[in-house]
Amino acid sequence: MTRPRLKHPLDHPIWSCLTTRHAHLARGGALARRYPADISPIGALSGTGREHIDALEALVAVGDDIGIFGPSVPALDGCWETLHEARLTQMIRTDRSPLPEEDATVLALGAADVREMLALVELTKPGPFRTRTIELGNYIGIREGGRLVAMAGERMWVDSFRELSAVCTHPDAKGRGYAKALIARVVNRMLRAGETPFLNVENSKTRVVELYSGLGFTVRTEYPLLHARRIA
Repeated sequence: MTRPRLKHPLDHPIWSCLTTRHAHLARGGALARRYPADISPIGALSGTGREHIDALEALVAVGDDIGIFGPSVPALDGCWETLHEARLTQMIRTDRSPLPEEDATVLALGAADVREMLALVELTKPGPFRTRTIELGNYIGIREGGRLVAMAGERMWVDSFRELSAVCTHPDAKGRGYAKALIARVVNRMLRAGETPFLNVENSKTRVVELYSGLGFTVRTEYPLLHARRIA
């Protein structure tokens, strides 16, 4: 059985989260775990052996998908269809100074906003967001003319590390500084709570990496991402 050697909980963030802060949400056991599909498609394995893949297959129904990133990304067989592969950069902000909060009317988002949040995510593709993802943390947004045009929030929670997630802006509202305004408020809330912000971004999105670097985030590590659908 192959297990990763970990020195820090963020070395294997999904597994660390699903075995601690979000253990009450996790499906699975010692070999593989995942969120309920209506919360998030992401999951993790404690190793890459055949037994881990078997445990994953027990959690993913035919036709369902799973997203895995971290040190334990297995080589899946013909029972799976690869939807997307990439390298992720994990960034962290250890700087405790607050970010300047740009002038914007920012609103808390709740269950009544989920339909619009799903539509915005479908349009902008910041990462997976499902009907119950909002249960994982605080989400905020900006509206123009009553329409939701930007949002950001929180997803994984590992020890005192909190993940910034779902940052997106409608194409019609680009260039207004909404992303920075929302990121600042999410990060500052974390800092006030004694938490350390982190995030995950695909290596290919160099402009996004540059944006976060300018806000005090630094690269901590990299790992592979696999998004796959079970087909048999």
